[in-house]
Amino acid sequence: MTRLRSILAALVVGAVAALAGCTGLPTGGAVVAGDPIGEEAGSVDFSFLPDPPPPGATPEQIVSGFLAAGSGPREDWLTARQFLAPDARGSWQPTARATIDLPGQRVVTQGEDGTVSVSVTPEAMVDATGALSASDGGSLPLSFRLVQVDGEWRIAEAPDGVVLDRARFQAVFREYSVMYFDPTWTYLVPDRRWFPATNAATHIAEALIDGEPSPWLAGAVVSAFPDSLELATRAVPVDTGVAQVPLASSALAIGPDTRNRMQAQLEASLQSAGILGAQMLVEGEPVTAQAVPVRSTRVDVRPLVLTDEGFGFLSGSELEPIPGISDAVVDLQPLAIEVDPDRASAAVRTGSGAAARVRSDGSVTIVDERAGLVDPTIDPTGYLWSVPAGSPAGLTAFSSEGVAIPFADAWPGASQISAIEVSRDGTRIAALVRDGSRPALWVAGILRDDEGVPVGLGDREVLATLPGAGLDVTWIDGSTVAVLAQDADGDVVLSQSVGGFGDSVSAPPGAVSIAGSPQLRAVRLLDEERTLYAQKGQTWPAVTGGIRVLAAQQGSPG
Repeated sequence: MTRLRSILAALVVGAVAALAGCTGLPTGGAVVAGDPIGEEAGSVDFSFLPDPPPPGATPEQIVSGFLAAGSGPREDWLTARQFLAPDARGSWQPTARATIDLPGQRVVTQGEDGTVSVSVTPEAMVDATGALSASDGGSLPLSFRLVQVDGEWRIAEAPDGVVLDRARFQAVFREYSVMYFDPTWTYLVPDRRWFPATNAATHIAEALIDGEPSPWLAGAVVSAFPDSLELATRAVPVDTGVAQVPLASSALAIGPDTRNRMQAQLEASLQSAGILGAQMLVEGEPVTAQAVPVRSTRVDVRPLVLTDEGFGFLSGSELEPIPGISDAVVDLQPLAIEVDPDRASAAVRTGSGAAARVRSDGSVTIVDERAGLVDPTIDPTGYLWSVPAGSPAGLTAFSSEGVAIPFADAWPGASQISAIEVSRDGTRIAALVRDGSRPALWVAGILRDDEGVPVGLGDREVLATLPGAGLDVTWIDGSTVAVLAQDADGDVVLSQSVGGFGDSVSAPPGAVSIAGSPQLRAVRLLDEERTLYAQKGQTWPAVTGGIRVLAAQQGSPG
């Protein structure tokens, strides 16, 4: 029977979660020594202890026990290897992939020739790089060949990887952020990965330094780490909360600006594992580097709204307008509004359905008058994105000078599109589409040339299948997208990790639009009665009434 160290683990996990949730570290004041931190900060003693093979087990019992032992990563899945024949123990690769299957759906069939087949129903798959992708559905067959070893059945051939239900998977693996830069070196962009919770610093450093961005994100982000640079050893110990990252000697030839960017990527990546800092080393000697500052993607704490009194930031009963923009927005009788991070321009769907750009000097330019446009979105570099609902391949970006850049190959396979929004770092675009008969949430990287001009989209990544038609979409933060969608029992809000799992909560009746907020995994909603709601966990307290449009913010002035 599988045993779980639950009580101690829960205490440690709580402490680590609190640490990882900090938004920043003090930069002044006296240095105070704390208690020593273990060799691997961010690693916790929260693991299953699966049973070894019992004497006299049948081939079916051996295979079932082997699959159950996938929940025990200690000593490189030592218990699971005990189910293997000696010649197979060294060749089996448990981290080659992880299959997250639906509980209660496994079908085990024993053959007459020492073979066992197992059919599983995958919910998601994780590849060798730690990247998770949702399954398209259907069953997955797994084949095992067994032999007799000293009178006991053992597995001679087994598929690489482990098979776990979601609860066990999330106990054995953790979701981390491997951080890259946007092409302007302004923002850090998270690439979510899943690694075993043990030796988190090593897994993260390997992915960042020796690996590459996830395929769908490649081309949309950049890394300061040169392709030729590698880790000197496959071990990254953590000493008093600081990861000691050993690099090859070629790191000494890297210029200070690049080293400082490397330091920023390392520190931010390791922070997702609760690790406080990083020290790059060459042959045991520190490499001098200071993390470069990066721009935050947080939005203003105040909702940005249109009321009968005007357009601006709402604080209590006071409305603070955006100079030069608010009056011009009101004149357009807008149906939707999104403001860029510098508050220098806004993308507006006008009362007539056209997409318009409003500048801080009060000027208005109609950029797109095609029929049936969805709400436009604007990125940090000033490009306004627009697409007709019935023509996903009609996605077009408009420069601040009004130059139209069409993307004829955008969203292949989509027949309808109901909402789009560019991420606040400008590297990705999320879309609510209909793929055949299924409404879904897709995301794709934005490819740009050396001048920052968008030239295409990368491969689309399916983040989630929706329970019903998608109504609106917003980025909550750099790694989470929220969707307002219809359900059989009413509207729901889905919070979906980009590269992870999602969870949903019922929405107030009649919700029509959604916008991000600065609160962790929380959004704001507007209903058809003009009532504004702010999410508080599973509840939706009403903030105020009389709101005509809930606007989206693409960040705050930095």
